[in-house]
This record gives sequence, structure tokens and C-alpha cells, in this order.
Amino acid sequence: MIDFLKAAAAAAALAAASFISAPAFAGECPAGKAGVDVTKPGPMAPVGVTDTVIASIDLKGYGFDGRALRMRRLVVMPGGIVPWHSHGERPANILVVSGAITEYRSTCAVPIEHKAGDVTAESGNLSHWWKNNTKKPAVLISSDILPPQKAADSMM
Repeated sequence: MIDFLKAAAAAAALAAASFISAPAFAGECPAGKAGVDVTKPGPMAPVGVTDTVIASIDLKGYGFDGRALRMRRLVVMPGGIVPWHSHGERPANILVVSGAITEYRSTCAVPIEHKAGDVTAESGNLSHWWKNNTKKPAVLISSDILPPQKAADSMM
């Protein structure tokens, strides 16, 4: 009986160790699923999204002529879509304030679920789109740096 208990304890420890060694953090691409252009472009038009600029700073006085730091509040209704877009020239941070939303990234082969409190960084060779697959609105705060040719934009 003691040998059985030792074997069971060893199996449990091994299972726990294998689970811990490859974690998938909330709001991130799971291990082994990252790549380049592994998700094809999604919808190109917004659906059920209210996108409101809540603050903007001209960065000219900070040595970034033509660029702006912008903060927006996005409310994505159930079934709503934030369309396919790139962050090659526009780094951003997104905070999920309430609700939940699914992200479809060019750099991840599977959808990524984001819930209230999650923050995601968007930069470099990243394109993606988002969809609210829940029955409640998702509220996001987006803070991004607009390149000179888009510094006057109020939308994506």
C-alpha cells in the first residue's frame, strides 16, 4: 500500500510540474502557439463599437514632432468587432475595464481571451482584431502613440 501511495504522490508531483513548466498566462498567447502571420486578417469594419477619444497630448514639445499620445474608451457590445489593424507604427496598451473580449492576433494560432483587469501590450509586427463573444458589453481603455500621418485621427 505504501508503494502505491508513493507512486501516486510521484505521479501527482510530475503532473503538477509539467503543468507549471508551460504556463499560459491570462491574456497571453499559450506556449507553443506563437508564430508569425499564423492568423489571417479578420473583419475590416467595426461593428457595435463606440470609440471615444478621452484625452490626447501633442508630443511635439517632447521631441516627437508630429506624434500624439492618445487615450480612448472603447465600448464593444455583444457580438461587436474591433476590426483588423496593425501596430507596426502605433504601439498601444489596452486595459480591459469590464466584461471580456476575444483577441485574434497575427502572432498567435489560437484566440486569446481577455477579462476585466487584463492588460495587453501591442507593438511591432502585430496585426489583430477583437470580438466580444459574450452577452455583456466589454469596456476597454486604449492608450497609443499615433504616427505623424495619423496624429489627427480619432479612430483606429
